[in-house]
Amino acid sequence: MSSNRAIWVGAIGTLIAAICCFTPALVVLFGAVGLSTLTGYIDTVVLPALGLFVLILIFGVIQGVRS
Repeated sequence: MSSNRAIWVGAIGTLIAAICCFTPALVVLFGAVGLSTLTGYIDTVVLPALGLFVLILIFGVIQGVRS
């Protein structure tokens, strides 16, 4: 994966995961489509995804600095 692509994937993924973590966007979306019983499991999925995308972003920045 090139550094530019890793930076873009990391930045966009981090932004989407942060929006879903810190705002009730996912809760409203799940309620609208009838999946409100899954709202208790949102943090177990979204928080690790946020961490993964932050790591991808850091990896891309480090690779960009090295090249």
